[in-house]
Amino acid sequence: MSDPGPKPTIAYQHLYVDEGGGSRFAACELADFDLKGVGPADPQWNDGQERGEATVVFTVQPVGWVGDWHENPAPQWIVVLSGRWWIEAMDGTRIEQGPGDISFGGDQGCVAADGRQGHRSGTIGDEPCRLMTVQLHRDPVRRPCGLS
Repeated sequence: MSDPGPKPTIAYQHLYVDEGGGSRFAACELADFDLKGVGPADPQWNDGQERGEATVVFTVQPVGWVGDWHENPAPQWIVVLSGRWWIEAMDGTRIEQGPGDISFGGDQGCVAADGRQGHRSGTIGDEPCRLMTVQLHRDPVRRPCGLS
């Protein structure tokens, strides 16, 4: 095996609920990687997450799709497979994501304010947005970047 290089990080956006009950984003990183082999394969970098029950859901959001104010159904990892989409938090911050971008939706239990609760989201461009979500069956984390 060649030199695996320095310990990696993977960026993600964390949509969480702040102390006031509003949703906001934090730019975070997965950074707890260990170099391990899997069977006879060369070692690879792994950042193992908390073990627990999960549900995987694939979604296809049509061109022009908009999801008005709502909370994520469960704390969940969201991976963009193809297409583009945007997500807007209650504080007005809006991010855009494309293929390979990941986020963590942990905005359950927001306090409604000015007609907003949770987040809004929608597709960008002239192709559907395909997402893979991994819904975790656990309580949400109410602090930014508290997942790694």
